[in-house]
Amino acid sequence: MNKEMVIVIDFGGQYNQLVARRVRECNVYCEIYSYKIDIAKIREMNPKGIILTGGPNSCYEEGAPTYSKELFELGIPVLGLCYGAQLMQHALGGRVERASVREYGKTEVSVDNSSVLFGDVAPKTICWMSHFDYISKTAPGFKITATTADCPVAAAEDAEKNLYAIQFHPEVLHTQEGTKMLSNFVYKVCGCAGDWRMDSFVEESVKQIREKVGNGKVLCALSGGVDSSVAAVLLSKAIGNQLTCVFVDHGLLRKNEGDEVETVFGPEGSYDLNFIRVNAQERFYNKLADVTEPEKKRKIIGEEFIRVFEEEAKKIGAVDFLVQGTIYPDVVESGLGGESAVIKSHHNVGGLPDCVDFKEIIEPLRNLFKDEVRKVGLELGIPEKLVFRQPFPGPGLGIRIIGEVTGEKVKIVQDADAIYREEIANAGLDRSIGQYFAALTNMRSVGVMGDERTYDYAIALRAVNTIDFMTAEAAEIPWEVLQKVTSRIINEVSHVNRVMYDVTSKPPGTIEFE
Repeated sequence: MNKEMVIVIDFGGQYNQLVARRVRECNVYCEIYSYKIDIAKIREMNPKGIILTGGPNSCYEEGAPTYSKELFELGIPVLGLCYGAQLMQHALGGRVERASVREYGKTEVSVDNSSVLFGDVAPKTICWMSHFDYISKTAPGFKITATTADCPVAAAEDAEKNLYAIQFHPEVLHTQEGTKMLSNFVYKVCGCAGDWRMDSFVEESVKQIREKVGNGKVLCALSGGVDSSVAAVLLSKAIGNQLTCVFVDHGLLRKNEGDEVETVFGPEGSYDLNFIRVNAQERFYNKLADVTEPEKKRKIIGEEFIRVFEEEAKKIGAVDFLVQGTIYPDVVESGLGGESAVIKSHHNVGGLPDCVDFKEIIEPLRNLFKDEVRKVGLELGIPEKLVFRQPFPGPGLGIRIIGEVTGEKVKIVQDADAIYREEIANAGLDRSIGQYFAALTNMRSVGVMGDERTYDYAIALRAVNTIDFMTAEAAEIPWEVLQKVTSRIINEVSHVNRVMYDVTSKPPGTIEFE
């Protein structure tokens, strides 16, 4: 499907997904592989270019992640970033040593504009540095193309062999002209055409799904979130009513969300598919009674979801395919794509209902990042309101209610969250904040309302800005917006007499409360 591809070889750096996303933003398809990938596999894939990521190790230490010298002799252009740059120099006869001064943060870099990587970059540009080691001597055949006050080799290249080493991180937004540099690599060095686009992805996927499914029956668990909705519409476009979507309403969705999902996908909606809504709210609340431990809540909600889904699937009978809304970060974070540590186990990767009778899984979005999934959604004509819906965890409001989950508490957090989202939209901030929501704390405190003493709950508001959801900073919401939200929540939501704004970044906090 992808005629041209650049591959990222991951040495355990935190920015591996970001590198791949930046390359794809240049309309060039890109995949991430561990440094343990066999060189024969790389030859077979025949990528247009190879990018080596950063990593936490020192390349000269025994047991550090490495790659054989052959990689640089394939005739394929290679760009080494940070650890990848040091490894390239080390493998080819240069020298890497511990630096006397650690460079970390925004740094002014002087670049040589005669280098194809820096042709249209300002002679002095701000870049993001993060390294203990430095290249003290370049490998034979390399010339230095960038320096900083403390780093004699901020970039070096052997242009004849198409080998490029950059000590800083062009993939992060703090590097002002990083996208230009990566674009120069993929277009001017690798000679890519840049034909990776969402319209062609949709066309190609529809064709592939039709071929694969034939006359088969397909079952999809629809949560109403962006990923599962886009997967469902893609399947519907390809095979119409051969698709059945089961939507389990576990009573932990946002206000009116169950009805909104039914309006879009149900009989009155505009999609050709069989839609089944299961209202299992009471069943979930009963299972969650008296449970306060976050992981236990997650497990109960996840397992019960699968049980309900299985029961519905049995009524339908045998199906040929099961659809999952797995996306590329799920694959990478589950340890199947790169080298970075397994961050979390994803319900979409490997967590399948045992009793559903199906032959094969279809994961139409498996190779896409979240922003690409949204582009596909728009390409398919899915309403913008659904495409740009706020990220929502699988266990739903179950992990935005600290302590025991009850129907009454769900209503409190639904109402507070709806007011918060409405006012954020009214202030025109809904597209500029990465993620925002209201959570119900387990704290009750004294208040005064209408001359009477109250003893009620506190709502916590959360809003963060993030690129990759790995790290996040609290968003600076204007004071008057927060005041309006607070006033409305206290006046309109029963059993709430206090509102707090959470300014914790990630790390040390997480984005969700549990």
